[in-house]
Amino acid sequence: MKFDIEHSDALSSARAGKVTTDHGVIETPIFMPVGTVASVKAVTQQDLVSDVKAQIILGNTYHLYLRPGTEILEQGGGLHQFMHWDKPILTDSGGFQVYSLSDSRKISEEGVQFRSHIDGSRHLFSPEKSMDIQRSIGADIVMAFDECTPYPCEYGYARESMEMTHRWLKRCITRMDETESLYGHHQSLFPIVQGSTYKDLRKQSAEFIAEQDCEGNAIGGLSVGEPHEEMYEMTEMVTSILPKEKPRYLMGVGTPMNILECIALGVDMFDCVMPTRNARNGMLFTKQGTMNLKNKKWENDFSPLDETGESYVDSFYSKAYVKHLFKANEILALQIASLHNLAFYLWLVGEARKRIIDGSFVTWKNEMADVLTRRL
Repeated sequence: MKFDIEHSDALSSARAGKVTTDHGVIETPIFMPVGTVASVKAVTQQDLVSDVKAQIILGNTYHLYLRPGTEILEQGGGLHQFMHWDKPILTDSGGFQVYSLSDSRKISEEGVQFRSHIDGSRHLFSPEKSMDIQRSIGADIVMAFDECTPYPCEYGYARESMEMTHRWLKRCITRMDETESLYGHHQSLFPIVQGSTYKDLRKQSAEFIAEQDCEGNAIGGLSVGEPHEEMYEMTEMVTSILPKEKPRYLMGVGTPMNILECIALGVDMFDCVMPTRNARNGMLFTKQGTMNLKNKKWENDFSPLDETGESYVDSFYSKAYVKHLFKANEILALQIASLHNLAFYLWLVGEARKRIIDGSFVTWKNEMADVLTRRL
């Protein structure tokens, strides 16, 4: 993998770059649609390319391990061939599921024992197992196995968890070094900075992660309930320590405004379920503000979803029509809304990239703050 910084903003830490992988180039800053189980919900791969303009998507190690399973994935030639996606893929390590399955898992130095949410069967994820599964999946970028601590989190627990995450990282690196890609393309390992919202722990973790000299780095354990100000404070601290010449990925973030603020702090890559999850509930992000299409006010509004939108559905369908689809519980409503929101997110990071290059990023970001917080 190769990362080139093409332009750095003079008034912030934002930068425009390119990540080159064996499956193509990713222009940063970038948003990655979440394709948890080899599918971005309600959106076809063709639409992701032609309409959303997605350059990379995210897969989930925990879910893909349970269904369809590594045997099927390997028989299918890896996730790229299995789902017919020839662009880059990033997989998380299963660490977030450690966090989200708190009622059915047990953490030890060896790894994490958990029960499947599908059938209750018992499984063990260790750093080595996570790397092996991600080899089977075949993602271009794989994440180190970590524990995502909750918020709020006691200092002692955050410190012990961070130190264990660091030890697990060493085991991940060793496993990657002693194994090879199954499908002939390079796989890059990104370690994850942890430490909850404690400045000294975040500093220690960022320094440790930087010392490992991996091809890119990630920031985890944020956007888990902490105030936005704390998220920004931790992100700014970590990006000031992580090497500038490598891509930085802020995991699970977030709202459109979160993304713009963190781009300004030097983050290059983002993912979040918000655009598709909100879409399925009728909440659409537009260049005029945010609207809930389930509200009665759109019932007689025959204007396009967004006349200045980036998706073909924005000018093709009216607010009244899509509101009707939601009311009638038509599946098409979910598809239209998901396409719209994903296209908006990709437009947002693409526009941020253009603004970084032409020098107007900070001014534009401040102007967008009013739009992104406006309810229509």
